[in-house]
Order: sequence, then structure tokens, then C-alpha cells
Amino acid sequence: MNQLVEIDPRQQSLKTIGHVSYFLHTVVALGAVLPGAQASVLLLLIAFSIDLFKRDEAQGSWQESHFSWRIRTVLWVGALYLVTAPLWLLFLVPGWIAWGLISIWFLYRIVRGWLNLSSNTPMPG
Repeated sequence: MNQLVEIDPRQQSLKTIGHVSYFLHTVVALGAVLPGAQASVLLLLIAFSIDLFKRDEAQGSWQESHFSWRIRTVLWVGALYLVTAPLWLLFLVPGWIAWGLISIWFLYRIVRGWLNLSSNTPMPG
């Protein structure tokens, strides 16, 4: 027998926002990993803004960890890209390797988060 479970509308709205944000992050992360498929930085800024503006609404719920996870991911990736940018200027191959590894890590974090969101599981602190 199927049982209908009612979901809190606030939680469902936050989950939908989370899916949209993870989708935008995934497009950007795939663009960073796949050569020639560069997505606009604008998409990343939109996703990051959504997370910043909606994080307070998730405060106290299991979804708060997802907003923090995405925000921390973007901040870390941005910082790592900036720190390794001189490698591109001085040595092409080390810069390519560094940015490739950062991009793969970015994609991993987004996929891991999206899978946890889909299964209603909070992210680790």
C-alpha cells in the first residue's frame, strides 16, 4: 500500500532551490572540466547569490548544511584558482594540471552534495 507523506512546503521550496543551485553549479563545474565547454561565470554568480540570499531561510534545518556546502565550495574553488593562476603565466602545463585537479574536485563536491540533497541527507560540517 502506498502511503502519501506530506512534506513541509518550506522544506520543499528550499529543496527545489537547492536542486536549481546544484544544477547551475554542475553546468559550471562540467564546463570547467571539459575543454571547450566553458560555461559562463555568470551562472556561478547566480547560483552563489541564490545560496547567499536563501541560506537564512534554511537556518535550523538539515538543508542549511547544503547552502553552507555550496558557498564554501565556491569560495574554496575561487581561492584555489586565484592562487594557482600564476602557474598559467609562468608555466602552462603546471597551470593546466592544477586547474584540472581543482575543477575535478569542484565537480566531485557538487555531485556529492546533489546526491545527498536528493536523499534528504545533510552535508558534513
